[in-house]
Amino acid sequence: MRLLLLGNEAIAYGALASGLAVATAYPGTPSTEIVETLVEFRDRFVHWASNEKSAFELAYGAAVAGARSLTAMKHVGLNVAADPLHSAAYTGVEGGFVIVAADDPWMHSSQNEQDTRWYGVQAYVPVLEPSDPLEAYKYVKLAFDLSEKLRHPVILRSVTRVSHVRAPVEVEPPAPPKWGRFTRDVKRFNLVPANARELRKALVEKWEKIAELSADFITVEGSGDVFIVTTGVAYNYVKEALSRLRLDATVVKLGMSVPVPRSLRNLVGGEAVVVEEGDPVVEVQLRSLGVATRGKLDGYFPRYGELDTGKTALGLSKALGLPYSPPQPPKPPIEPTPRPPSLCPGCPHMATFYILRLATAGLSPVWSGDIGCYSLGINLGQQDLITHMGSSVGLGAGIAVAGKQFVVATVGDSTFYHAVIPQLIDVASKSIPLLIVVMDNAYTAMTGGQPSPSRAIPVEKITEALGLPTFVIDPVEVKKSVEVVKKAVEIVKSGRPAVVVSRRPCALVAVRKARRAGLQLPRYQVDPGRCTGCGLCYNLLRCSAIYRWPDGKAYVDPALCVGCGVCAEVCPFNAFKPEGRREAWLELWQQA
Repeated sequence: MRLLLLGNEAIAYGALASGLAVATAYPGTPSTEIVETLVEFRDRFVHWASNEKSAFELAYGAAVAGARSLTAMKHVGLNVAADPLHSAAYTGVEGGFVIVAADDPWMHSSQNEQDTRWYGVQAYVPVLEPSDPLEAYKYVKLAFDLSEKLRHPVILRSVTRVSHVRAPVEVEPPAPPKWGRFTRDVKRFNLVPANARELRKALVEKWEKIAELSADFITVEGSGDVFIVTTGVAYNYVKEALSRLRLDATVVKLGMSVPVPRSLRNLVGGEAVVVEEGDPVVEVQLRSLGVATRGKLDGYFPRYGELDTGKTALGLSKALGLPYSPPQPPKPPIEPTPRPPSLCPGCPHMATFYILRLATAGLSPVWSGDIGCYSLGINLGQQDLITHMGSSVGLGAGIAVAGKQFVVATVGDSTFYHAVIPQLIDVASKSIPLLIVVMDNAYTAMTGGQPSPSRAIPVEKITEALGLPTFVIDPVEVKKSVEVVKKAVEIVKSGRPAVVVSRRPCALVAVRKARRAGLQLPRYQVDPGRCTGCGLCYNLLRCSAIYRWPDGKAYVDPALCVGCGVCAEVCPFNAFKPEGRREAWLELWQQA
């Protein structure tokens, strides 16, 4: 069957054709669609885990028991799973075990650039690198076979331009899931020092064999005295750049970029230009084999951002001393107006930030943020630092301890379960004065609305069990919520921690459910006779459905308004008037 697939979907279909039994993930762009595709196949165990380490361990355990399993995450997620990754290389597995890590060059939706292939080098885990969706489908099947043959985990490294492009892919029907049964092997699966030392020796010996096998993943194209070694998505740029430069060259494509085989030195005659997406991982390996290289280490190709055909052509021309004038794109006659990202109309986080600003007025709080939709609070002046999953409470607690400042830590429900519970225990045990605000919208909304654990295990059950004073608010009830949050603020001012759970489901999910139920959403309009142009709605609340007329008065775009009514709660002049049944809508929304 021929399908037009995203690279991530191709990975999922390749896994299904390989007899996948267990699939786990924590959602993170650009990896999310892999398990979103697999979750539709009910004859397998498919699970959105609370974090990447939990996802990895579940799939790793299944593979130890002989099942074919896959775990998927974005590049920074592999940091969270790095501990079991290294252990998996020591113990090996019985069933095929594929770790899909989707890197995000130039950080389209991430806090840093990171090259997963270094983990392959460090952990002694081979890395396969597809260049397009068709190859992604093929490589995931090869990865399962290789993993099972070697009894060893295999990393499949994707990047944004492979995960999120579409191509026609010929797919096979899903194969029956391959389950397993655990067989006891104490020396192999118990990594106490005496056992781990022996396993380390065996791992190094196995690595040499894997390096030899990586030669099977090499393809050679073209002819000429110039050898270009490339891998993954960079292969596409090399082919296009050679055409642009009208250059004949021998292109050596590595399907397995970690480890590279010793035989590669002889293949390229001891000298090559290296073109790769990310860090100079292949180039470093080639130099360790004695190959003279020209690549990122010499500055011919950039060490940051994504490659493209232009950058590749320019780098090749410099490396080979060829004349080349890159084409200059035309300048637009008018520069487009900047459009910074904003919270969706009706987003409960928008109202929560407004409530927090009122409840902490005069305190000049430090706003310690986290990864999620609410990171857009940076445009409201209510996110002073965001560095990683869990940074809100972790760094916020440190600032509260060191600076004696009033700190508000804002975190989403999914991130709360992913990374904050351990820090919460520290905050509770040391009674660090910190206002922790959990923005519970019931979904992992930033990555497309995957389910959140908060739907089964309410946040307040955990915080109250730790002895933390906890307050639950509905952010669309602005005035009432401000008074509740002020109580939490007083507790923090007295020197103790407090928690506010701001609970209302994601507006996007709720709107979809309302439309399916046939419920007409209420809309709000502005009475120009009452509006004074004070700007509270568009300057402080910052609802993205509200605009400012030239005279300063507010205007609600009916195509964007979702009828949350927060504008009416905020307006001191009663200028916003509803059309429709707000109460029925809010009730359905709360149950979304």
